[in-house]
Amino acid sequence: MSTTTLVETPAPPTGPRRIQGGLLDPAMMWRSLPGALRKLDPRTLWRNPVMFIVEVGAIYTTVLAVAHPSAFSWLIVVWLWLTVLFANLAEAVAEGRGKAQADALRRTKTDTIAYRRGPGGGIEEVPAPQLRQGDVVVVEAGQFIPGDGDVIEGIASVDESAITGESAPVIRESGGDRSAVTGGTRVLSDRIVVRITQKPGESFIDRMIALVEGANRQKTPNEIALNILLAALTVIFLLAVATLQPLAIYSKAQLPGVPDTSALNGHGVTGIVLASLVVCLIPTTIGALLSAIGIAGMDRLVQRNVLAMSGRAVEAAGDVNTLLLDKTGTITIGNREAREFLPVGDTGADDLASAAQLSSLADETPEGRSIVVHAKTAYGLRERGPGELLHATFVPFTAQTRMSGVDLDADTTGPARQVRKGAAAAVITWVREQHGTVPAETGEIVDGISAAGGTPLLVAEAVGGTARVLGVVQLKDVVKQGMRERFDEMRRMGIRTVMITGDNPLTAKAIADEAGVDDFLAEATPEDKMALIKREQAGGKLVAMTGDGTNDAPALAQADVGVAMNTGTSAAKEAGNMVDLDSNPTKLIEIVEIGKQLLITRGALTTFSIANDVAKYFAIIPAMFAAIYPGLDKLNIMRLHSPQSAILSAVIFNALIIIALIPLALRGVRYTPGGASKMLSRNLYVYGLGGLVIPFLGIKLIDLVIQFIPGAR
Repeated sequence: MSTTTLVETPAPPTGPRRIQGGLLDPAMMWRSLPGALRKLDPRTLWRNPVMFIVEVGAIYTTVLAVAHPSAFSWLIVVWLWLTVLFANLAEAVAEGRGKAQADALRRTKTDTIAYRRGPGGGIEEVPAPQLRQGDVVVVEAGQFIPGDGDVIEGIASVDESAITGESAPVIRESGGDRSAVTGGTRVLSDRIVVRITQKPGESFIDRMIALVEGANRQKTPNEIALNILLAALTVIFLLAVATLQPLAIYSKAQLPGVPDTSALNGHGVTGIVLASLVVCLIPTTIGALLSAIGIAGMDRLVQRNVLAMSGRAVEAAGDVNTLLLDKTGTITIGNREAREFLPVGDTGADDLASAAQLSSLADETPEGRSIVVHAKTAYGLRERGPGELLHATFVPFTAQTRMSGVDLDADTTGPARQVRKGAAAAVITWVREQHGTVPAETGEIVDGISAAGGTPLLVAEAVGGTARVLGVVQLKDVVKQGMRERFDEMRRMGIRTVMITGDNPLTAKAIADEAGVDDFLAEATPEDKMALIKREQAGGKLVAMTGDGTNDAPALAQADVGVAMNTGTSAAKEAGNMVDLDSNPTKLIEIVEIGKQLLITRGALTTFSIANDVAKYFAIIPAMFAAIYPGLDKLNIMRLHSPQSAILSAVIFNALIIIALIPLALRGVRYTPGGASKMLSRNLYVYGLGGLVIPFLGIKLIDLVIQFIPGAR
């Protein structure tokens, strides 16, 4: 499997790293207010059972306040409505963060004109949205590519900054793994012919618009499970509070917070108190923030130029147990470099360097260029251009021959000579075809380089019809700086890392040991990758991997988190459930960290919400019921002014804590790699203990203020 990195990626820093999202723009809360007001529609809000109950309570108390007005009643009404509004605002802000990007993408899509090739070869102009799967379009320099597709003719430089945010152009050409193009990107040079592969309404831009706007966001399994739990708790407390009034009537007791049950005004206040009590007891905090947390998690991926097809994929990234990483471009820099020339037999080092340089002049691969440079820097050989060798025939490197070289005609300096450089097996075969022999030490040097994690290339020459091996070139994979530290982080998180490579087992083991991965799969084929993923999943593990080629598509589809490179083929992008717009394979590690941050944020705020509710029970229930059960007065440790001020303080605190937690829900709880027990302890200490303490302080402070409001206490 090969990967293409568009831009040089800075080396990851060493030591513990913390992942967090972008900061909340305060002005965005104001811009999102109209959206929050629109979400007050019960037909929209019913999808959130907790906040739907709060809205029903707000409507109910509004009716009672109109019928039986008082300062206490109207204050309760205002703060119940604010509770619902603040919950909607959290979701509206999360959705609104991608509006500008979505608008820009939508304009790019609708304003593009396509030049479609007709059956007879003629060209017709059509709006881009009218294109259908299978249409063939021609795109010249300066024009926008009208839809997702594959290049079937030509090669061109393409500006993908509208999609990836990167200004560096990329090369797209027919055939291979760099043929896929994205609608909305612009051709900078040359001319290409593109076959459209997208279905109507399912283009890359369409999916990105839906994502950044938060549209059609399906709830993940964890969200559904948590919603069911919250709904169950809501029903339990709703039933518990609903029985208070019948029990009070049966026992001829006065309900707390009701100054006069004999008057009609008392019945109105009773309903308001009961509705307020329900809102204070049910888990409104996490109910209000749950949707925003999920949207913000996907938004953090968008900020890092990763398009997730569903929230399920983001969650799965947080639960990943096994990480499959391609060696080339992910663990290593990607281009192997020449490090040493090792002569064989009586060949001199200078002669080997000269032959290696000559045979690499027609090799345009990064490895071939590095041999030319190493011969120049280490042996002082001036780089010679093909034009300087007038009596030479150059043999370019091809994937079929796995060799490059030069054929020199006989001249005054010596007889005709053929020089070849390439893969060990290919050059050995060539030497034997030229009636030459291979010294035993050649195999020993080749095996030694492979065992050390390098790649051996042989250099040979044929003179007078007889060939001989001159020596070996050692190519070395360069492991990216900081990768060992990153894999140590993964290990602390309980994630097993597996390196995938086409190298032989000796080379693969050496690179794996140097990088610090847990395991490796050498000489990997698509079938091997698929078998490895299925084997891990059969053991109950979630697997993540990256890929860019058509041969990676089956494994990407099988993996729980399949991250396709944007530079890859359409088949790979369709098979994966995420697309990395920057085509940086290393980003898979960051995706896992973002997924874990999403889960930790949800868990931390759920812990805070439950602790927050428990604290509210102990804060307001003793104050409210002490008149009926005097023994409860001992638990009224805050000494709230009155039952009415207790319930009003709790309602106000309930609303304010939501607005206070919106930035944390959108930014995400700070994540530091570590063990599960350590993270659990930190969450219980910070958010569990904090959730217990903050309500006592907040409710008491609000109660002190309420004492100065006539009619509210």
